[in-house]
Amino acid sequence: MVDDTLLESGNQKIEWARNHMPVLSIIRDGFASEKPLKGCRIAMALHVEAKTAVLVETLASGGAEIAITGCNPLSTQDDVAAALDTRDNVSCYAKYNASRSEYYESINKVLDINPDITVDDGGDLIFTLHKTRQELLSGIKGGTEETTTGVYRLDSMSKDNALKMPVIAVNNAFTKYLFDNRYGTGQSTWDAINRTTNLLVAGKDVVVAGYGWCGRGCSMRAKGLGANVIVTEVNPVRALEARMDGYRVMTMDEAAKIGEIFITTTGNVSVLTRDHFKLMKDGVILANSGHFNVEMNLEELESMSKTVRTVRENIKEYHLGDRRIYLLADGRLVNLAAGDGHPAEVMDMSFSNQALCIRHLVDNDLDIDVHAVPPEIDTYIAELKLKALGIEIDELTTEQEKYMREWEHGT
Repeated sequence: MVDDTLLESGNQKIEWARNHMPVLSIIRDGFASEKPLKGCRIAMALHVEAKTAVLVETLASGGAEIAITGCNPLSTQDDVAAALDTRDNVSCYAKYNASRSEYYESINKVLDINPDITVDDGGDLIFTLHKTRQELLSGIKGGTEETTTGVYRLDSMSKDNALKMPVIAVNNAFTKYLFDNRYGTGQSTWDAINRTTNLLVAGKDVVVAGYGWCGRGCSMRAKGLGANVIVTEVNPVRALEARMDGYRVMTMDEAAKIGEIFITTTGNVSVLTRDHFKLMKDGVILANSGHFNVEMNLEELESMSKTVRTVRENIKEYHLGDRRIYLLADGRLVNLAAGDGHPAEVMDMSFSNQALCIRHLVDNDLDIDVHAVPPEIDTYIAELKLKALGIEIDELTTEQEKYMREWEHGT
């Protein structure tokens, strides 16, 4: 039997998030009256926390049967998972700190509903579907992917002709990545670092690896907290942009000697390695905001260490003999493993994209490929968000529309 205190805590978190997600609320009301997902079975692997629960409620209100688990071993909030599991037509298999075997066991339980639609954050659900549950592929109408890392994996599958289902790259919607990846990751990453370490940021040298939208957000918020920001990049255009935005840009070999806080946001492997750990100062802090815990080579860090101990919740000290390196949240997504994830107002847009793209998949037969979010969905969500914020914008006049269509005009 589930602890009533746990349920109360989960329900309170969900209520708070729901009250701050007005766009998804409008969509949920429409789903409740129209039932566009009636009879649809949806398998989900997402970060199981309060904002995700509001998305699940929205899909269930539209008539869907849902099975959900986590997409990261440390991002599930057990009270929210317990509350979700009490909802009609929802089965939740997520738990905090799941082992690798428990994690994939739960993924398979979710797939046991023989889904029509999949919803992924990072691609593990689709990966498992294609590797070990191929018998289910013929019944799949399509899927959605929430994050950059997952879209990378899907694009690779598509190029290798390994993808056997249509998937919508929700991450690539303007109303997702321009806000979720930038403002959401920026704020939630620093919220997690600050609440975990309780240390001053102002005056410190902060190294942000990667200047994609997540890296932009983390850099922007670090600057706002008074940090001296250093950006490392492999893309010359992004490196130039970071420099023009006012940050120092250098190689990680150089930055490793200077940095006091390191944040990885690349979605790639071995961004920080033995060679960098050797150069780091005593007391540096490592945090990861990429989806998987592979951006720092933790096996190399551990092999270099004389002792490893937990010195504070979500902080491990790796003692290298003459220096100490502190790792936050085991190198997992720091904003979710050591915090509450993105603000509800940002996830309002991201999960509205998810809900409307799922409906789009149900209503349409898409080719096997990685698809963009339909522009009309992006525009509709932006319009609803502006309305919720009480903001009105101009419209083109007839004369202006005509001018934009014509080409004869010159000086």
